[in-house]
Amino acid sequence: MTRLRGGVVTAVVVMTVAVTGCKSEQTDGSSGPGGTRGGGAVLAAVDSLTVKGRAPKTGYSRARFGAAWADTDSNSCDTRDDILKRDLKDVKFTGGSCKVTYGLLEPDPYSGKDITYRRGRSLVDIDHVVALSDAWQKGAKYWDASKRIALANDPLNLIAVDASANRGKGDGDAATWLPPNARYRCTYVAAQVAVKKKYGLWVTAAEKAAMKKVLTGCPDRKLPTGGNPTKAPDRFRAR
Repeated sequence: MTRLRGGVVTAVVVMTVAVTGCKSEQTDGSSGPGGTRGGGAVLAAVDSLTVKGRAPKTGYSRARFGAAWADTDSNSCDTRDDILKRDLKDVKFTGGSCKVTYGLLEPDPYSGKDITYRRGRSLVDIDHVVALSDAWQKGAKYWDASKRIALANDPLNLIAVDASANRGKGDGDAATWLPPNARYRCTYVAAQVAVKKKYGLWVTAAEKAAMKKVLTGCPDRKLPTGGNPTKAPDRFRAR
């Protein structure tokens, strides 16, 4: 199902998976990053990723990726609200058309549950599909700040999800964490592959094997595309 929301434009066809893959479509309440009909087959993209060991986490902090939810697309709304507008239904605002105060996540892609979002409560998080700490350990520590800021605010790498499921993920990659909702795993892994390819991040051997295990259940899946440029505007800074 294709949905267009807010200032961010994305298209998602949500695929269902068996325990290790995906076989049929989940279309109700689909949300999240990426387009699905361009960019080539996602399995081929997995094979194009560099395989290396995980680098030390030394030096990582969230601040190395800039201030949280910077308006890098210059639409006058912060990134968090952009993603809430894109992924929630029945959205309500306060003080204009940016600040989301209410919406429905039906269903949450990670848990499969229906969740009501109300601003100020911790039921919905915006997840980095490729966790920033994982990115740091797989190439981002060597980037300039503008590229790290771009990754942290790229809609291709962001999705509104159940807060508890997201916090259980931590900085896990596909080898250590997959969404409890098995029907979403194909879409989730395809998005991770797209982000890692777009930004030139590497994968571990175990991560690559886990990605391929999921994606062999949906071998015709296309690589998600879109999102923001890989360089943030010069006005943004990171520590």
